[in-house]
Amino acid sequence: MEKIGVNINTVPVLDVKRKKTHKIIKNRCFSDNPEDVIKLGKLSINLYKKKQIATVVKHIPGHGLSKSDSHYKTPIIKTSKKELIKKDFKPFKACKSLFAMTAHASYPAYDSVNTATHSSIIINEVIRNHMNFKGLLISDDICMKSLKFSLSENATKALEAGCNLVLHCSGNLNEMKKISKVIPKIDNFIQKKTSDFYKFLR
Repeated sequence: MEKIGVNINTVPVLDVKRKKTHKIIKNRCFSDNPEDVIKLGKLSINLYKKKQIATVVKHIPGHGLSKSDSHYKTPIIKTSKKELIKKDFKPFKACKSLFAMTAHASYPAYDSVNTATHSSIIINEVIRNHMNFKGLLISDDICMKSLKFSLSENATKALEAGCNLVLHCSGNLNEMKKISKVIPKIDNFIQKKTSDFYKFLR
């Protein structure tokens, strides 16, 4: 990766797997033990850091309880705040990264209406305050069917909720043009964090 100029990788997956975790997530999880996820997550982040490659921890605040594939359907994480804090949130709180990617999943214990990507409650209360994440927050791909609005609305709602960047993966130029019309100018926070990333690369 370093030799071909890659300087960001969307790893590690810090989701804590369970017996019924959907295979789309389960096959990428380190462990069902939060402490093991933390150890392997930190190891991964530090190894990339030595090569001046930034990491994007995902899927914040935790996708491990998902029983469906968010590419096609919205996963609903039906568990208590206590369980989430005890297991799913721990790796994201412990592993420090310049970037993080949101989960297109619903957490009714915090917000019964919106997925994490579109939830100002989850982004502010959980990700920014409880987890103390200070970096750039990126949405997962806004083309995924877990998000129920148009691409432009998906992008706008993500940014309004507190995401700093939106990920659009289809490669469709016409879609890009439509989305670009609703994306605001880069704000001071993004400029500062981008500057921090450039310093990281030196």
